[in-house]
Amino acid sequence: QVQLVDSGGGLVQAGESLRLSCSASRRAFSEFAVAWFRHAPGKEREFVAAISRSGSVMFYADSVKGRFSISKDNAKNTVYLQMDSLKPEDTAMYSCAGVRTILTAQPDRDPSSYRYWGQGTQVSVSS
Repeated sequence: QVQLVDSGGGLVQAGESLRLSCSASRRAFSEFAVAWFRHAPGKEREFVAAISRSGSVMFYADSVKGRFSISKDNAKNTVYLQMDSLKPEDTAMYSCAGVRTILTAQPDRDPSSYRYWGQGTQVSVSS
């Protein structure tokens, strides 16, 4: 069983940056595609970004494209979500999710495709 731990959330002002981290309980990310999702009160869970097992393919939601960047460090068994130019509408609970895939698989935007989930880290952006 793999456990994911996400961290790095906090309260910032609009325009500032945060970097979220997602770490696995054991060396697993070299075989995993990983994604970030967010859930704001009163809204449905939303795809944010995903990265392939190889780390060579990344997908982003249109709402964060150009501001957020996902990266993968297999040696550190950690996936990062760099969030720049934050906006109040980015306020949400952010959770990472992972699934073991074949090397050539594209990362998925569908949360039901992911088996392992972090507990979530809160990001709050004030105007």
